[in-house]
Amino acid sequence: MGGPMSVNDPLPWIPRVTKLIQQAVAADVPVLGHCLGGQLISKALGGAITKNPVKEIGWLPVSRVDSSAAKLWLDELPAEFEVFHWHGETFSIPPGATRLLASSDCANQAFVIGKTLAFQCHIEMTSDMVREWARLGADDLAPRCATVQNPQAMTAELDRRVERLQGIADKFYDRWIQGLR
Repeated sequence: MGGPMSVNDPLPWIPRVTKLIQQAVAADVPVLGHCLGGQLISKALGGAITKNPVKEIGWLPVSRVDSSAAKLWLDELPAEFEVFHWHGETFSIPPGATRLLASSDCANQAFVIGKTLAFQCHIEMTSDMVREWARLGADDLAPRCATVQNPQAMTAELDRRVERLQGIADKFYDRWIQGLR
């Protein structure tokens, strides 16, 4: 789902995980990743992980990319909607994949390839997770800028935001689950 490390860090488990992802995709097994998980999927499938121009932390909008794959995955969702973010790096779209979502400061927010779905943003959040991340990640919240929110902004109208986000997540997950059949 996520983590403070970079996919580019020389950690012994990263090559094992990317190999497992490659094997799963080759076997037509659905794979789903959020943030670090999305970056691992991108790397496993030939993408690159680089520093994003700015950190995105907090509630920020993403937009649907105009493509047939995006229409298939996002047909019932608005053209733009708010999701949760917590990243300073981003993935490239690997060969053969199709970009689904973008934001004004991060071109690649989600992609699909076969039955595999990868997100840079977080659609899996709960109110408790947002509160805990805001508390534990205080060091990441400076300097303040338009794409980095303080804990008060992150938790404002939290239950309403999470309820809307969970409705969006349900649409994505319902579509992704079809690949399990």
